Amino acid sequence: MTRAVLRLHEDRLPAAGDPVYLPALGRAIYVIEGDVTVEFASGCASQGAGSAWLGESEIALAAGAGGARLLRWELAAASLRDRGALRSAPSVVSAVKLAAEIELDPGFGWLMRCDRVGFPKGGVAYTHVHQGPGIRYCLEGGIEIESEGSTHRYGPGEAWFEPGPAPVLAPTSAETETVFVRGFVLPRGCKGRNSIRYVRPEDAQKPKPQRYKVLGERFIELSRD
Repeated sequence: MTRAVLRLHEDRLPAAGDPVYLPALGRAIYVIEGDVTVEFASGCASQGAGSAWLGESEIALAAGAGGARLLRWELAAASLRDRGALRSAPSVVSAVKLAAEIELDPGFGWLMRCDRVGFPKGGVAYTHVHQGPGIRYCLEGGIEIESEGSTHRYGPGEAWFEPGPAPVLAPTSAETETVFVRGFVLPRGCKGRNSIRYVRPEDAQKPKPQRYKVLGERFIELSRD
């Protein structure tokens, strides 16, 4: 197995501030607020609120006139656990929301995906598993994660990790709609396909209230220690 670290940072870039430089790593960047230009060797991409960019190359981030608030998932070899800190960007406020050590089977090729999931009031994700690990971040509403005998509740601005094969039941707030965004790592065979599998056959036949929007996915290469 290949050991790696999947981590999530929340970055706040000031308006028209200096560019932020990031080394080559598999990553997904989601724009919560504002806009940012992602510069890479072959060009650049302008990303507005609600969009995501994925890639592996070294990049520069340049915030727009109103600044930007970003979520930044990165997949690194276990030996590079602390590489994501923005020590040379003093004008940026950056916080590690969550980091999790994971093991990936080198017999698979892997991809990174960023998507957005929305639930109506009182919606529930029936007991399910996924094909790979990921970190979720709640944007709106609230969600309970019931897994392996424990229950945790998350609200806006909070993040949680799901390893993938551990069954999860996830009821959401009855008072308001719930939205979360996630970055996760999946076998390449999942490209363009839903990664969820329902544990109970009867649940697989029920109407599903959640709605998905894939914001981007990209094949990645695993770094080894």
